[in-house]
Amino acid sequence: MAAIINTLAAIKLSNSANTHFRPRPFLSPASTSFTRRRLAIKAADTDTNEVKGRVPDKAPSKEGSSFNQLLGIKGASQESNKWKIRLQLTKPVTWPPLIWGVVCGAAASGNFHWTPEDVAKSILCMIMSGPCLTGYTQTLNDWYDRDIDAINEPYRPIPSGAISENEVITQIWVLFLAGLAIAGGLDVWAGHKFPTLFYLALGGSFISYIYSAPPLKLKQNGWIGNFALGSSYISLPWWAGQALFGTLTPDIIILTLLYSTAGLGIAIVNDFKSIEGDRAMGLQSIPVAFGIEAAKWICVGAIDITQLSVAGYLLGAGKPYYALALLGLILPQIYFQTKYILTDPIKYDVKYQASAQPFLILGLLVTALAVNH
Repeated sequence: MAAIINTLAAIKLSNSANTHFRPRPFLSPASTSFTRRRLAIKAADTDTNEVKGRVPDKAPSKEGSSFNQLLGIKGASQESNKWKIRLQLTKPVTWPPLIWGVVCGAAASGNFHWTPEDVAKSILCMIMSGPCLTGYTQTLNDWYDRDIDAINEPYRPIPSGAISENEVITQIWVLFLAGLAIAGGLDVWAGHKFPTLFYLALGGSFISYIYSAPPLKLKQNGWIGNFALGSSYISLPWWAGQALFGTLTPDIIILTLLYSTAGLGIAIVNDFKSIEGDRAMGLQSIPVAFGIEAAKWICVGAIDITQLSVAGYLLGAGKPYYALALLGLILPQIYFQTKYILTDPIKYDVKYQASAQPFLILGLLVTALAVNH
């Protein structure tokens, strides 16, 4: 469990260097751009060697890690194996929080049993939420951030030409359609009269698209973009797990959306390290809009007030032991916030996430079990 929950520290780190570019048509392979400003490339005749020769002479660290490459995080080695590159684009390090969300939803339903059928259903739901739809989201994000990557990190798979544009577009569509197909299949397996999981998958995919793509590109706005990110990683997989084994009720929707406000705070943690680049690009992240001092208090406030509100809800619902357990998990988070985020959020962001995030994720499970009972 610890190995899974600790990976939440990297949820948005894989995107922290990515910013934005001028609007393009949705997934149009007709043309794109890669230069320090614009480098036109035709998808039909993309030439890997040509791309590599025209991007800035910039390479990753010689100590690049093959393991980091497979996880899709910074410090990755360059790779020529096409399937390893495809895996890198899906950023497997971001899958576990979605998988954990499905676990919480299944636990909250009260109808999950350790039978081969229920285990098979949950695993299929995890594949839908993690490798398929999160992989779709991450590949889509890299596609729409390709211009700025060509300047800052030209060795990344897309701007370097290690994978062609048509191959990237194909991967996006395959993952998207696979996720919808699995969702529809799970609806049939669960005997749903209304295809709840299919529409959750479709809605989540739409949020992923408008988060990364113009003209809306929600990530340009610190408040909207960060909440969209938080809800995608907390609410949506929970809803999927609960709908698969039980009933998704309005009170659960409200409770999980409230918890997603903590996700907004987590996203702010990752904005600190890119404040200079965001400011230069005119992006209104919370640290850019309010300054570092105010932003760090907004960050910890969003995380703590959210969890305290959920603890209050559990107490009011007559579940004092669960409320106390949640409070017990909040205390170490406050300690690590004081030690790291309130001291130097730029220097200690990774240490904070690695130290504090497991307690927040365990709090999700405590809440799910409380709902179950």
